[in-house]
Amino acid sequence: MSEPFTLISPDAYLEMERRSLFKHEYYRGQLIVTTGAGNNHNIITGNLIGELHHYLKEKPCTLYHSDMRLFIPDGTTYAYPDLMIVSGLKYFTDEKKDTLVNPLLIIEVLSPGTEAYDRGEKFRKYRTIPSLQEYVMVSSEKVNIEVYQKIDGHWLLSDSQNPDGTVQLESIGYNLTLAAVYAQVEDFD
Repeated sequence: MSEPFTLISPDAYLEMERRSLFKHEYYRGQLIVTTGAGNNHNIITGNLIGELHHYLKEKPCTLYHSDMRLFIPDGTTYAYPDLMIVSGLKYFTDEKKDTLVNPLLIIEVLSPGTEAYDRGEKFRKYRTIPSLQEYVMVSSEKVNIEVYQKIDGHWLLSDSQNPDGTVQLESIGYNLTLAAVYAQVEDFD
């Protein structure tokens, strides 16, 4: 017989998470431990932060990395996306300013253990965020970037597997080169 587990409320989650040494995502009363990332994931995330930070320095946008928690308005989910960009004013769930609610763009670097969730259920939840205009998935196992853009209420895909190619991030007006994203990635897991 399996051990019963207790579901916790969103308020109890936030109280616990704010004291925790480790990050946990929250989904419908359950805690999901976030694990460390592999070599390629870390290199790619660093490259993205560098590229986007440099571009956004003079723009009214703020770049957040995986330590900023995101509240998803379905009321059942808190997540830690790899990267988020907010344009203009930043809105948070409360005065602690540690849980963002209004990203314009979210980027997830896909790992073998998270890819199905990032493509499926997590993307479904992200689509409920009113401010979200783009969702970008970057493979850590091969050269491949997929960009989903919200146009007239529909999510349209554009992608590239060309190491010399670019993808257009319309929400911030930026052409992201795959060469920059995959710089220093020597092999794929």
